[in-house]
Amino acid sequence: MIRDTSAQDRLVEVKPNRKRRMMLIGTGVAVLALLALFGPRIGRLFSADASVSSSRLAFSTVERGPFVRDIAAEGKVVAAVSPTLYATYGGAVTLKVHAGDAVKKGQVLAVVDSPELTNKLAQEESAADAMQVDYLRAQIDARKTRGELQKAYDNAQIDEQGAQRDLARYQKAFAQGAVPSMNVDKAKDELQKANITLDHAKTDLSTNTDSLNFDIESKKLAHDRQLLLVKDLQRQVDDLNVKSPVDGQVGQLFIAERATVAKDAQLVSVIDLSALEVEMKVPESFARDLGIGMVGEISGNGSTWKGLVSAISPEVVNGEVAARLRFDGATPKQLRQNQRLSVRILLDKRDNVLTVQRGSFVDESGGSYAYIVRDGVAEKHPIRVGASSIDKVEILDGLKEGDSIVISGTDSFKGAQRVVISN
Repeated sequence: MIRDTSAQDRLVEVKPNRKRRMMLIGTGVAVLALLALFGPRIGRLFSADASVSSSRLAFSTVERGPFVRDIAAEGKVVAAVSPTLYATYGGAVTLKVHAGDAVKKGQVLAVVDSPELTNKLAQEESAADAMQVDYLRAQIDARKTRGELQKAYDNAQIDEQGAQRDLARYQKAFAQGAVPSMNVDKAKDELQKANITLDHAKTDLSTNTDSLNFDIESKKLAHDRQLLLVKDLQRQVDDLNVKSPVDGQVGQLFIAERATVAKDAQLVSVIDLSALEVEMKVPESFARDLGIGMVGEISGNGSTWKGLVSAISPEVVNGEVAARLRFDGATPKQLRQNQRLSVRILLDKRDNVLTVQRGSFVDESGGSYAYIVRDGVAEKHPIRVGASSIDKVEILDGLKEGDSIVISGTDSFKGAQRVVISN
């Protein structure tokens, strides 16, 4: 029989380890403290609707201070006056200048050769001369006719006076019995006939004088009308010499030398370098705040000049509106056409305004809400925004100074109420 090891076993008394128990108790206390400290946060983490990495987001802190609304953009120098000259009549063109030449007001830039217009002017001048001759002849004929009528009237007056004297003589002789009554009656008839002739002569003189005056006036008006036609043709012929309307510089030549052009064809452009402006493109969202006369700042070539908004286009092109600034004062001499300059227009300036850095959250939410970040969780809160500048947005309600919000990347939240921001 094989003996077991029971005779070798003996009971060993285990003494309690006080140090180990104290460590366990300390660990438990620490766990309870951590649960008390981070319990609410852990609860919020588990209650969140989504989780997004912070690397995909941009944050900004709400601040209080000055708020400046301005527009900053790049502009180019353009001529306020840059006329394009056209051919007033068709013909062959001879250019008198080259692109870039300095020109003076009234200087001939090009000449249009138009034999048709020149011949037409000569024909109409000849017609005007003929009408002048007719007008002068009508005056002479009228004087001659009036003289004849006046002569007839004067003779009629003399005849009437002679008839009166004859009647008076016959009446006196008849009273003395020297002549018969038949002679008296005949003298009366002669006087009546002379009176009728005098009346007709007077009427003819008056009527024909008016008719002659009308004829003279008609020929005068025809001659004046022809002179106006000649004057207009002379103006057209003079305009064949295309002259610069301003002092400046030749910009662009639209035709080649001795080219034959039609009426109203572009010939040459002139740039008035004494009246330069700066043209800039403004985003449509800011264009509604622009106004004529607003103060601007133009900088370039190491210099800064004060400017004023002089024109705003009523048309929106590709989401932008064209605006122009003129220099407030003398135009700088060192500027050139199409030169690039920096432009800044001040729209508004206020102090003690609650603002936050501008971001895509304004467009994504329409300015109606923002995500406030607390303890690694972004929570959706309603807000109300005001005016916007290039880099800031005015906060009217819903946020307070010191709040941290997500300004970009909220599209990944998909409208969730609570989102965990992970590292």
